Amino acid sequence: MDHSNLKLNEEKVFKDPVHRYVHVQDQIIWDLIGTKEFQRLRRIKQLGTTYLTFHGAEHSRFNHSLGVYEIVRRIVDDVFQGRPEWNEDERLLSLCAALLHDLGHGPFSHSFEKVYHTDHEQFTRSIILGVTEVHAVLHKVGADFPQKVADVIGKTYPNKLVVSLISSQIDADRMDYLQRDAYFTGVSYGHFDMERILRVMRPTEDQVVFKATGMHAVEDYIMSRYQMYWQVYFHPVTRSAEVILTKILQRAKALYQRDYQFKSYPTHFISLFEEKVSLEDYLKLDEPVILYYFQMWEEEEDIILQDLCFRFMNRKLFKYVEFDPSKQYKLLGQLEELFREAEIDPDYYLAVDSSSDLPYDFYRPGEEEERLPINLLMPNQERHELSRESAIVEAISGKRRTDHKLYYPRELLLDDSKHREVKNRILSILEKH
Repeated sequence: MDHSNLKLNEEKVFKDPVHRYVHVQDQIIWDLIGTKEFQRLRRIKQLGTTYLTFHGAEHSRFNHSLGVYEIVRRIVDDVFQGRPEWNEDERLLSLCAALLHDLGHGPFSHSFEKVYHTDHEQFTRSIILGVTEVHAVLHKVGADFPQKVADVIGKTYPNKLVVSLISSQIDADRMDYLQRDAYFTGVSYGHFDMERILRVMRPTEDQVVFKATGMHAVEDYIMSRYQMYWQVYFHPVTRSAEVILTKILQRAKALYQRDYQFKSYPTHFISLFEEKVSLEDYLKLDEPVILYYFQMWEEEEDIILQDLCFRFMNRKLFKYVEFDPSKQYKLLGQLEELFREAEIDPDYYLAVDSSSDLPYDFYRPGEEEERLPINLLMPNQERHELSRESAIVEAISGKRRTDHKLYYPRELLLDDSKHREVKNRILSILEKH
């Protein structure tokens, strides 16, 4: 039986707050959604620790993955269908890659990746190509189909048009998460006219281009992305929670390496601590599991682990001040010494966190990372790179904005039970800057 064209007897729909409905007509897509590896994404938050800043941000990577799938479905079934540049044989591949693009994300994934040296993109490919329910479903289409899906997600698939649908400077992934994250955080920045963008999309041999008449909708998208990064994704309170989360993971690993006797033995963390994470171990990790350990570790003998877990679970976050590492690196060393004098471990209670974003850029020969430009299709059928036509986009093209904060536990410095003089010196330094 040819599973690539197998349809459900009746179309299934998911009610969605962003796209109104997510439509499923293909048996393969329906089967993929039902796999345990995809259902696991219900237990991974899309925005990590952002729920501690914006209380509505409880949505999952499951929601987002369905949303990316729905945008790609609309593109290939409505916008591209019948156009000579689009190969209808790539339809199911595009839909599967869109649905599965985030499959390998772990709990609070960016902090985990930083501390335990995991790579969610590698795990996505491992799930697709390994002994999994997802692989078994994809294999029904053809023996080489799982590899094709992995190649699209890994950006190595020969047809760059298919890759660009989920991985470019204006793709279904970004179009979904900007709107979805704006909806659930309650901010207005992430909204843009996606309907207009879809209407002006055109397939070419190597990427999606946009009719010049839709330039203002594309500008709106670029500015929405810019605002969302600085107002939501890099919010300093969210970053404070990320700092504490990272310090918990580092402390737990350090204690394990010292043969510390945990009251609540970290069974699920062992392969992470030893950096020998199997796919089976990785798939057992989700955010409820991690939060269970954090709650249990509030009772540990180790004061630092106990305190950091209490802070994270009860939102007792670090305060922050602006910090310029290029000018204030000596100050950081001075503060570390003073923290030690005050018997506050600077490895866990003093942290510089940096955020950096490049809202839009185009490829410049000789640069490390290739960034395909957003191209406008002019009335004479020429392609013009977006910033050549848009003064707004030109103003921010290639401009990387970076922000640094120094995080510290202010209430520990206000505790005058001991080392009052040193703590006062620390506070005067921090609060002067």
